[in-house]
Amino acid sequence: MTAAYVREVRQVEETALSWVAAHRDDFALGDDALAADGHVNGSWKPLGELTRVCASVVRHTGRTDPLHACASDLLTFAWRQTRQGEWFVRLQRCEPFATYPLEVYAAFAAVGLRHTGYEAATATVARTRGWRLTEQQPTRRLGVLHAEQSSGIRAQDGNSPALRRTWLGGLPEPWTFERPSGYALTHVVFHLTDWGRATDGVPADMAAYLTDWLPPWLDTCLDAGMWDLSCELLAVAASLPGPPEPAALRDAWGRVAAAQHATGALPEERGAAGDDVRADFTHCYHSTLMAAFAAALTLGRVDGKGARGAGRPRTRDSRMRYGAPDTRMPYDGQGALG
Repeated sequence: MTAAYVREVRQVEETALSWVAAHRDDFALGDDALAADGHVNGSWKPLGELTRVCASVVRHTGRTDPLHACASDLLTFAWRQTRQGEWFVRLQRCEPFATYPLEVYAAFAAVGLRHTGYEAATATVARTRGWRLTEQQPTRRLGVLHAEQSSGIRAQDGNSPALRRTWLGGLPEPWTFERPSGYALTHVVFHLTDWGRATDGVPADMAAYLTDWLPPWLDTCLDAGMWDLSCELLAVAASLPGPPEPAALRDAWGRVAAAQHATGALPEERGAAGDDVRADFTHCYHSTLMAAFAAALTLGRVDGKGARGAGRPRTRDSRMRYGAPDTRMPYDGQGALG
């Protein structure tokens, strides 16, 4: 990476995290977070995503870095929202077979914020056939397994049969890439690499497949103004053992930076936030978090902690000609819940 490239990525991260900090209260949990008919995607899910991203920023910045302090403060805020984990216990009692509490809790457990009572109660439920046999999509199943491992309720196991049943695990024809498969593949990589911590977590055949095809998929998403998915793909690129060619990623970061509002907010898609991107939390929070997440992982590869060279040369055309993401499909967020 050139110095200018590093500065550009750093600027995206700084402004994105600044916007997140300014909108901290929008991540707060209300009393409806414990309601039987509560809107999980509007309460627990954003909080879990905030925790995942801030954990990555903390991991890839020094203690004297202002970003480290900002992300640490946000982690403290997020944990306080759960009443130091006590609300996970209450959720578990109300919905013992729901997996989303454990998936969100795992984001906290990964940074050492734990509640032993919740872990003990969930471990008991996780031993039942009812829990193990809950029907889930393969990508979601990987997420639940990863959450169990992060929370200490299941031993590490990198050979889950669910992996090869995912879209990415089957190494499909690259021209079949579209929006749903894009979000699915990013989360498969996040689960395999423990959200960017272990770049050797992706099997060799999948890593080679992604190194070849991720750049044209990224071009396609950028052309469509799909900033959220583009940032997730940039995070995937930074999680691979041998990232794609730097030139392709440098252009992508330039386009993301150009789409970012001066406040740091990044809309999910071109035009999605309407006229006032600064005030539209719903259509900006996830993509803004993903910009900070991808930037943290990207910069983490050049500070000596994860760098493994420039990556393999590209062997495919610069963009996909077919299979562009279907913009009619509603975006369901994915995020911490996979």
